[in-house]
Amino acid sequence: MHILIIGARGSVGRTVVDALGGRHNLIHAGLTSGDIQVDLENLDSIREMYRNIGNIDAVVVAVGHGHFGPVGEMTGELWMKGMLHKALPQINVVLEGISSVNDRGSFTLTSGVLNRDPIAGCASAASANGAIDGFVLGAAGDMPRGIRINSVSPGLLENSVDRYQGKFPGHEPVSSRRVGLAYTKSIEGVLTGQTIRVD
Repeated sequence: MHILIIGARGSVGRTVVDALGGRHNLIHAGLTSGDIQVDLENLDSIREMYRNIGNIDAVVVAVGHGHFGPVGEMTGELWMKGMLHKALPQINVVLEGISSVNDRGSFTLTSGVLNRDPIAGCASAASANGAIDGFVLGAAGDMPRGIRINSVSPGLLENSVDRYQGKFPGHEPVSSRRVGLAYTKSIEGVLTGQTIRVD
């Protein structure tokens, strides 16, 4: 299969590359690196990406970030960061890419653990994760030509523990291998409309 991986150099994206690289033709996309550059917060950039790569069998989106901070100090503008920088860009990749994905192809988006197992200061990120999972559930029944759509919702990755410096108390880190298997299930399997959890 020809698979587009957006965010291939990130901690989650690398798990997808490791899991699929030996069996499929992978196209790496990123803001400043990869085979093709794309700014997911710019619709014209997303459209140009699809024009440049042509038809593909699967799309993986493994990027996005939101605001972290206490609700008591949050504004609507800060809360929206999760939507504008994580949820909406991933959803736009689907909306703009349906015509580029081959029959019976797939989209796999990335949410995360925080909307089901929160930590302090995560309301914006949790909302974005919930929006992504909800979009996947609602969109699955409307996808044309047998195209499937799922999300992968990983817990704290082992390779990210140091970066978060104790902000996930009590969370058991998940291995890169298990996260890669979740994306493999979404891309090579038959599920649609599902959030594949890796806890």
